[in-house]
Amino acid sequence: MTDLLVPDEFPKKPSPSDYDASSIQVLEDMEHVRLRPGMYIGGKDDRALHHMVAEIIDNSMDEAVAGHATWIEVELHANGHVSVRDNGRGIPTGAHPKDPSKTALEIIFCTLNAGGKFSGDSYETSGGLHGVGSSVVNALSDHLRVEVARNKELFAMEFSRGVPQAPLARIGAAPNRRGTSVTFHPDPDIFGSLKLKPARLFKMARSKAYLFSGVEIRWKTAIPDGDTPLEATFHFPGGLADYLTEVMAGATTYADAPFAGAVSFEKFKVPGKVEWAINWTPARDGFIQSYCNTVPTPEGGTHEAGFWAAILKGIKAYGELVNNKKASTITREDLITGAGALVSCFIREPEFVGQTKDRLATVDAQRMVENSVRDHFDNWLAADTKSAGAILDFLVLRAEERLRRRMEKETARKTATKKLRLPGKLVDCSATNRDGTELFIVEGDSAGGSAKMARDRKTQALLPLRGKILNVLGAASSKLGSNAEISDLTQALGVGLGTKFNVDDLRYDKVIIMTDADVDGAHIAALLMTFFFTQMRPMIDQGHLYLACPPLFRLTQGAKRVYCLDEVEKNAHLEKGLGGKGKIDVSRFKGLGEMDAKDLKDTTMNPATRKLIRVSIDEDEPGETGDLVERLMGKKPEMRFQYIQENARFVEELDV
Repeated sequence: MTDLLVPDEFPKKPSPSDYDASSIQVLEDMEHVRLRPGMYIGGKDDRALHHMVAEIIDNSMDEAVAGHATWIEVELHANGHVSVRDNGRGIPTGAHPKDPSKTALEIIFCTLNAGGKFSGDSYETSGGLHGVGSSVVNALSDHLRVEVARNKELFAMEFSRGVPQAPLARIGAAPNRRGTSVTFHPDPDIFGSLKLKPARLFKMARSKAYLFSGVEIRWKTAIPDGDTPLEATFHFPGGLADYLTEVMAGATTYADAPFAGAVSFEKFKVPGKVEWAINWTPARDGFIQSYCNTVPTPEGGTHEAGFWAAILKGIKAYGELVNNKKASTITREDLITGAGALVSCFIREPEFVGQTKDRLATVDAQRMVENSVRDHFDNWLAADTKSAGAILDFLVLRAEERLRRRMEKETARKTATKKLRLPGKLVDCSATNRDGTELFIVEGDSAGGSAKMARDRKTQALLPLRGKILNVLGAASSKLGSNAEISDLTQALGVGLGTKFNVDDLRYDKVIIMTDADVDGAHIAALLMTFFFTQMRPMIDQGHLYLACPPLFRLTQGAKRVYCLDEVEKNAHLEKGLGGKGKIDVSRFKGLGEMDAKDLKDTTMNPATRKLIRVSIDEDEPGETGDLVERLMGKKPEMRFQYIQENARFVEELDV
């Protein structure tokens, strides 16, 4: 028998010592949270920081909704600590049956997937579902103290980065006190120089009071912050109707009073309820804010779908009743235009998409909300024919305008180069409809050259910008039409500006801002986002605007190649190595123009391997983002100076 010869060019198998049982790491709960906070609170940014406070407030809200607490107090201390107190039942302090060496309180704050909301025996509905909220906050705090007044006794326990500093201690008698108090300080090792903002916490506390009329929210802060009061008390018996009336104060509305109400899910033989408020106005863009078990769901979900289905079917049925044949053409998109809507549901064991609970996924919620709201909406329309007629006429006009625009654009995509006067530097894609197409707004011609070779010609278009776009808030309105960059951009997108903008006209599914990963690139991106926010906001609201994430570094070690977004990621890879052979070579990209087509495709343009950031408007109430953009980008430098003075104390270190 002849031996089988293996050619020299065949790759050698890696040594078993390169990857064996010792390579497998097992992290404790708190270690994993600190290593991967994005899995639990969405990242390490400002939103994630404030989400920690929301997790603790939601626990107190669950006590209030369950009927065990009547007030909640939120206090921001001068040292950056925040306290959340309630007069509920108090966290259990006895030994846990499965581990008598630990109290129930310690398990709740130190163990993931531990809590009193899994069985449904303690809470019919709750915002905390996964048993990770308290433990995640504990793991990401350099100091956390829990005080529990229960059975007329006061207990306390302290932690640091998820580790108990001492056993649960009995402080003494507390005959006139009950409930739980949690005080914590976000760990700067995780969040860097980010600080909790009084204005944001204030609005968060106030919105919780709107969501449950049976609770009183008390607010305190020791940090002055412009117009944010140092102390306030919130209690809104009218719930969401009060909230909507305040938000739309001063605006002309098609109904004298909003369509608002609340109804339990009793007929579905399940605990819970839905509360809503909606009105239409010609004075502002439409918005909807939805909640489940007092938790905001900015990405909507099944409860929103059920609500809009009820409104759509109701308005169509009313149109048929009054013999308005055009009512049948109304769509959900028409409903949202000019509508101010608030929806809050309470359901047992809701299913969310992710721990941050941005989107509700419970299938039954759609059916229950739709059926509950529909009957009430039919009755409301029949009882207030004046408002019903005004709303129907408005929605029919919106539907007619939408259909007209759609007919005008029916063949526009197929003959884009003939029908539209497109800017000369636009490199268009070949797709004949908008679905799946992308427009990359790139910085300069050199970046456009690499991107042109890296793109997918069928779905990806490019528009190079010649320098920085005009600051639309700092310039006269007459300059908008004459500015070359703005003219090129609007022509490429196929849309108008301001009131003439219609999202149906948008020629691309995704509009992606792709600038250099430096200060100038960030400035250009800020100017573009300001432009889109002020002139084409519906494009943001409907999820069409994105930011590309080009890397700043490329690390090479032998055949191994790794891209890093920033210094932190680079240093982490340098510390642990790449797994290749030889010295690690570090290349820093000074701009997109220095990246070859392969680098740009693999890291920034290929949907299978790239990272994108969807631009969304994250605000506790409508108008907040607009006010901030006006302060930072508007014509009045004194407003920027004031903002810098108010927030300079939050800056601990500047990298120059």
